[in-house]
Amino acid sequence: MRQHDRVCGRTVRCYDQAMHLMPDYRERFARFAVRAGLLRFGEFTTKSGRASPYFFSTGDCADGVALLELGRYYAAAISDRFPNTTLLFGPAYKGITLAAAAAIALSEDRPQPVSFCFDRKERKEHGEGGVIVGRLPTAADQVVIVDDVVTDGASKRQAIELLQREAGIRPAGLVVAVDRQERGAGDGSALDELASELALPTATITTIGQIVDVLSRKPVDGRIPIDAELRNRIEAYQRRYAPL
Repeated sequence: MRQHDRVCGRTVRCYDQAMHLMPDYRERFARFAVRAGLLRFGEFTTKSGRASPYFFSTGDCADGVALLELGRYYAAAISDRFPNTTLLFGPAYKGITLAAAAAIALSEDRPQPVSFCFDRKERKEHGEGGVIVGRLPTAADQVVIVDDVVTDGASKRQAIELLQREAGIRPAGLVVAVDRQERGAGDGSALDELASELALPTATITTIGQIVDVLSRKPVDGRIPIDAELRNRIEAYQRRYAPL
């Protein structure tokens, strides 16, 4: 089992008033992603130019209740892989709300709050100035980058360079919501390649394989989201672009 897949089994709080315990948050996340509209099925073109039968984006998490729940899923994965995290960095733009939501969720049960920061697209020369907004990281922090998915890894490389240049620190790790389990530029998965290239430990809330398994068995609002035909399409896509 790869390091960034080892994120299951913890108990965290959930906004769902009927169930405060979440022993398997990956399964609950898969169903939440469909219900909140973060995961859609159809025909989509990815950033890499591949024709994908599904699309995942946290940018569609646009209300406070859903964002709070999403932050708690991130908090669960962060707590599993990086339990000593003190500060989250969210690359603009999607990472901004993710870092804020996850910091709120992580701070709920800790004696000291977890801070967050993010970057501006352009350096500000007036007011507080600089590129980083929020609490500036220090050498005493364990900083984790929070984002939605990995495509070509460009934004993550930029985030690492920015943190080193502006704060003189190197992040402790990276957490994304979903590992698409696809080849990157070489023969390995995009996430594994990024982790190896940047010597950066990674974690995910879940993987597309786990999502398919859950959503082809468990109903969401009374229906099974992934029927046999859709499952065959997704699995054919995964076989075509699987790491070698």
